[in-house]
Amino acid sequence: MQNIKLTLSYDGTNYHGFQVQQNAVTVQAQLEAALQAVFGQAVRVTAAGRTDTGVHALGQVVNFQVSTRIPPERLPYALNAHLPADIVVTKAELVPPDFHARYSAQSKVYRYTIDCAPFPRVLTRYYAYHLRYPLDIHLMQEAAAALVGKHDFRSFMASGSAVKTTERHVLRLEITEQDQYVQITIEADGFLYNMVRIIVGTLIEVGRGKRSPDLAAVIKARDRAAAGWTAPAHGLVMLEVKY
Repeated sequence: MQNIKLTLSYDGTNYHGFQVQQNAVTVQAQLEAALQAVFGQAVRVTAAGRTDTGVHALGQVVNFQVSTRIPPERLPYALNAHLPADIVVTKAELVPPDFHARYSAQSKVYRYTIDCAPFPRVLTRYYAYHLRYPLDIHLMQEAAAALVGKHDFRSFMASGSAVKTTERHVLRLEITEQDQYVQITIEADGFLYNMVRIIVGTLIEVGRGKRSPDLAAVIKARDRAAAGWTAPAHGLVMLEVKY
Protein backbone atom coordinates (compact mmCIF):
# COMPACT_ATOMS: atom_id res chain seq x y z
CA MET A 1 0.00 0.00 0.00
CA GLN A 2 1.20 3.48 -0.84
CA ASN A 3 0.43 6.60 1.15
CA ILE A 4 -0.44 9.37 -1.32
CA LYS A 5 -0.78 13.06 -0.56
CA LEU A 6 -2.93 15.29 -2.77
CA THR A 7 -3.06 19.08 -2.87
CA LEU A 8 -6.29 20.46 -4.26
CA SER A 9 -8.17 23.67 -4.92
CA TYR A 10 -11.92 24.13 -4.95
CA ASP A 11 -14.65 26.69 -5.20
CA GLY A 12 -16.88 25.91 -2.23
CA THR A 13 -19.91 27.83 -3.53
CA ASN A 14 -21.88 24.77 -4.62
CA TYR A 15 -20.84 22.42 -1.79
CA HIS A 16 -22.02 21.72 1.72
CA GLY A 17 -18.46 21.86 3.00
CA PHE A 18 -15.66 19.36 2.56
CA GLN A 19 -16.74 16.44 4.73
CA VAL A 20 -19.05 13.71 3.44
CA GLN A 21 -22.66 14.15 4.55
CA GLN A 22 -25.82 12.22 3.87
CA ASN A 23 -28.10 13.81 1.28
CA ALA A 24 -25.67 16.65 0.55
CA VAL A 25 -23.09 17.33 -2.15
CA THR A 26 -19.62 17.76 -0.64
CA VAL A 27 -16.06 18.13 -1.91
CA GLN A 28 -14.96 14.90 -0.24
CA ALA A 29 -17.77 12.93 -1.89
CA GLN A 30 -16.79 14.25 -5.33
CA LEU A 31 -13.10 13.53 -4.73
CA GLU A 32 -13.72 10.00 -3.47
CA ALA A 33 -15.97 9.29 -6.47
CA ALA A 34 -13.11 10.35 -8.76
CA LEU A 35 -10.66 8.17 -6.82
CA GLN A 36 -12.98 5.19 -7.18
CA ALA A 37 -13.25 5.81 -10.91
CA VAL A 38 -9.45 5.91 -11.27
CA PHE A 39 -8.55 3.01 -8.96
CA GLY A 40 -11.64 0.84 -9.36
CA GLN A 41 -12.18 0.58 -5.62
CA ALA A 42 -13.56 2.66 -2.77
CA VAL A 43 -10.97 5.05 -1.31
CA ARG A 44 -11.46 7.15 1.83
CA VAL A 45 -9.40 10.32 2.20
CA THR A 46 -8.23 12.15 5.30
CA ALA A 47 -8.21 15.96 5.03
CA ALA A 48 -6.05 18.57 6.70
CA GLY A 49 -9.19 20.51 7.62
CA ARG A 50 -12.96 20.24 7.18
CA THR A 51 -13.95 23.48 5.50
CA ASP A 52 -17.55 24.61 6.01
CA THR A 53 -20.31 25.20 3.47
CA GLY A 54 -19.26 27.95 1.05
CA VAL A 55 -15.60 28.09 2.14
CA HIS A 56 -13.03 27.81 -0.65
CA ALA A 57 -9.53 26.32 -0.84
CA LEU A 58 -6.36 26.88 -2.82
CA GLY A 59 -4.19 24.52 -0.79
CA GLN A 60 -6.32 21.84 0.87
CA VAL A 61 -4.36 18.63 1.54
CA VAL A 62 -5.62 15.06 1.79
CA ASN A 63 -3.96 11.68 2.02
CA PHE A 64 -5.10 8.13 1.36
CA GLN A 65 -3.72 4.59 1.07
CA VAL A 66 -3.97 2.58 -2.13
CA SER A 67 -2.05 0.00 -4.13
CA THR A 68 -1.43 1.32 -7.63
CA ARG A 69 1.09 1.38 -10.46
CA ILE A 70 0.01 4.83 -11.62
CA PRO A 71 2.94 7.26 -11.16
CA PRO A 72 2.07 10.03 -8.68
CA GLU A 73 2.78 12.75 -11.24
CA ARG A 74 0.03 11.31 -13.47
CA LEU A 75 -2.64 11.22 -10.78
CA PRO A 76 -3.74 14.88 -11.04
CA TYR A 77 -4.50 14.39 -14.74
CA ALA A 78 -6.39 11.15 -14.11
CA LEU A 79 -8.42 12.56 -11.21
CA ASN A 80 -9.21 15.91 -12.84
CA ALA A 81 -10.73 14.03 -15.78
CA HIS A 82 -13.39 12.74 -13.34
CA LEU A 83 -13.82 15.85 -11.19
CA PRO A 84 -16.16 18.81 -11.78
CA ALA A 85 -14.55 22.03 -12.95
CA ASP A 86 -14.75 23.62 -9.48
CA ILE A 87 -12.47 20.98 -7.88
CA VAL A 88 -8.91 20.61 -9.17
CA VAL A 89 -6.08 18.38 -7.93
CA THR A 90 -2.88 20.37 -8.41
CA LYS A 91 -0.30 17.95 -7.01
CA ALA A 92 0.14 14.31 -5.98
CA GLU A 93 3.13 12.80 -4.21
CA LEU A 94 4.17 9.71 -2.30
CA VAL A 95 4.66 10.34 1.42
CA PRO A 96 5.94 8.18 4.31
CA PRO A 97 3.50 5.65 5.81
CA ASP A 98 3.09 7.72 8.98
CA PHE A 99 2.12 10.92 7.16
CA HIS A 100 -1.33 12.16 8.19
CA ALA A 101 -2.88 15.16 6.42
CA ARG A 102 -4.29 16.55 9.67
CA TYR A 103 -2.00 15.43 12.45
CA SER A 104 1.27 15.93 10.57
CA ALA A 105 0.43 19.57 9.79
CA GLN A 106 2.59 22.20 11.49
CA SER A 107 0.32 25.12 10.60
CA LYS A 108 -2.53 26.22 8.34
CA VAL A 109 -3.00 29.52 6.55
CA TYR A 110 -6.38 31.10 5.82
CA ARG A 111 -7.27 34.36 4.11
CA TYR A 112 -10.52 36.33 4.39
CA THR A 113 -11.39 38.98 1.80
CA ILE A 114 -13.73 41.92 2.39
CA ASP A 115 -14.98 44.06 -0.50
CA CYS A 116 -15.35 47.62 0.83
CA ALA A 117 -16.42 49.24 -2.45
CA PRO A 118 -19.68 51.25 -2.40
CA PHE A 119 -21.35 48.54 -4.51
CA PRO A 120 -20.57 44.81 -4.66
CA ARG A 121 -18.09 43.89 -7.38
CA VAL A 122 -19.81 41.22 -9.37
CA LEU A 123 -16.76 39.16 -10.31
CA THR A 124 -15.77 38.56 -6.69
CA ARG A 125 -19.22 38.26 -5.14
CA TYR A 126 -18.65 34.57 -4.32
CA TYR A 127 -15.16 35.12 -2.90
CA ALA A 128 -15.35 38.39 -0.96
CA TYR A 129 -17.81 39.57 1.67
CA HIS A 130 -19.22 42.94 0.62
CA LEU A 131 -19.28 45.52 3.40
CA ARG A 132 -20.42 48.97 2.33
CA TYR A 133 -18.91 50.66 5.37
CA PRO A 134 -15.33 51.98 5.56
CA LEU A 135 -12.93 50.17 7.88
CA ASP A 136 -10.11 51.65 9.96
CA ILE A 137 -7.27 49.31 9.03
CA HIS A 138 -4.93 50.72 11.68
CA LEU A 139 -7.39 49.95 14.48
CA MET A 140 -7.87 46.45 13.08
CA GLN A 141 -4.11 45.90 12.95
CA GLU A 142 -3.81 47.07 16.56
CA ALA A 143 -6.49 44.58 17.61
CA ALA A 144 -4.95 41.79 15.55
CA ALA A 145 -1.61 42.17 17.34
CA ALA A 146 -3.24 41.09 20.60
CA LEU A 147 -4.31 37.79 19.06
CA VAL A 148 -0.85 36.77 17.86
CA GLY A 149 0.81 34.23 20.12
CA LYS A 150 -0.42 31.34 22.24
CA HIS A 151 -3.81 32.02 23.83
CA ASP A 152 -6.99 30.31 24.92
CA PHE A 153 -9.33 31.10 21.99
CA ARG A 154 -12.52 29.76 23.57
CA SER A 155 -14.17 33.15 23.02
CA PHE A 156 -13.61 32.67 19.28
CA MET A 157 -15.08 29.15 19.03
CA ALA A 158 -18.61 28.40 17.87
CA SER A 159 -20.69 25.95 19.88
CA GLY A 160 -20.98 22.33 18.79
CA SER A 161 -17.30 21.44 18.90
CA ALA A 162 -15.75 18.89 21.25
CA VAL A 163 -12.02 19.57 21.61
CA LYS A 164 -9.53 18.63 24.30
CA THR A 165 -8.12 22.13 24.55
CA THR A 166 -9.07 25.56 23.19
CA GLU A 167 -5.50 26.85 23.31
CA ARG A 168 -4.02 27.65 19.91
CA HIS A 169 -0.89 29.42 18.69
CA VAL A 170 -1.49 32.17 16.11
CA LEU A 171 1.79 32.63 14.27
CA ARG A 172 0.75 35.66 12.23
CA LEU A 173 -2.32 37.79 11.64
CA GLU A 174 -1.88 40.34 8.87
CA ILE A 175 -4.37 42.91 7.54
CA THR A 176 -3.80 44.64 4.22
CA GLU A 177 -5.86 46.87 1.95
CA GLN A 178 -5.66 47.39 -1.81
CA ASP A 179 -8.22 48.71 -4.27
CA GLN A 180 -10.88 48.73 -1.51
CA TYR A 181 -10.34 45.05 -0.79
CA VAL A 182 -9.32 44.28 2.80
CA GLN A 183 -7.56 40.96 3.29
CA ILE A 184 -7.05 39.28 6.64
CA THR A 185 -4.44 36.50 6.58
CA ILE A 186 -4.04 34.26 9.60
CA GLU A 187 -1.65 31.38 10.24
CA ALA A 188 -1.90 29.14 13.31
CA ASP A 189 -0.93 25.69 14.50
CA GLY A 190 -4.64 24.83 14.48
CA PHE A 191 -8.08 26.41 14.44
CA LEU A 192 -11.22 25.96 16.49
CA TYR A 193 -14.66 25.65 14.90
CA ASN A 194 -15.42 28.94 13.07
CA MET A 195 -12.42 30.57 14.79
CA VAL A 196 -11.23 32.49 11.71
CA ARG A 197 -14.69 33.80 10.84
CA ILE A 198 -15.34 34.91 14.43
CA ILE A 199 -11.97 36.67 14.55
CA VAL A 200 -12.84 38.41 11.27
CA GLY A 201 -16.26 39.45 12.57
CA THR A 202 -14.64 40.84 15.71
CA LEU A 203 -12.03 42.76 13.71
CA ILE A 204 -14.74 44.21 11.46
CA GLU A 205 -16.48 45.58 14.56
CA VAL A 206 -13.18 47.14 15.61
CA GLY A 207 -12.67 48.60 12.13
CA ARG A 208 -16.12 50.17 12.20
CA GLY A 209 -15.49 51.75 15.61
CA LYS A 210 -18.07 49.57 17.33
CA ARG A 211 -15.53 47.76 19.53
CA SER A 212 -12.30 48.72 21.28
CA PRO A 213 -9.11 47.43 19.63
CA ASP A 214 -8.04 46.16 23.06
CA LEU A 215 -9.12 42.52 22.85
CA ALA A 216 -7.38 41.34 26.02
CA ALA A 217 -10.68 41.20 27.91
CA VAL A 218 -12.29 39.20 25.10
CA ILE A 219 -9.54 36.58 25.27
CA LYS A 220 -9.66 36.47 29.05
CA ALA A 221 -13.46 36.01 29.11
CA ARG A 222 -13.27 32.57 27.47
CA ASP A 223 -16.89 33.18 26.47
CA ARG A 224 -18.27 33.18 22.91
CA ALA A 225 -20.61 36.06 23.81
CA ALA A 226 -17.60 38.31 24.46
CA ALA A 227 -16.37 38.20 20.86
CA GLY A 228 -17.94 39.56 17.69
CA TRP A 229 -20.24 38.03 15.11
CA THR A 230 -19.33 35.24 12.68
CA ALA A 231 -18.40 36.60 9.25
CA PRO A 232 -20.00 34.88 6.22
CA ALA A 233 -18.30 31.78 4.86
CA HIS A 234 -17.83 32.82 1.23
CA GLY A 235 -15.04 35.31 1.97
CA LEU A 236 -12.79 32.59 3.41
CA VAL A 237 -10.12 30.59 1.59
CA MET A 238 -7.82 27.87 2.93
CA LEU A 239 -4.56 29.04 1.37
CA GLU A 240 -1.97 26.53 2.52
CA VAL A 241 -1.17 23.71 4.90
CA LYS A 242 2.46 23.60 6.07
CA TYR A 243 4.26 20.40 7.09
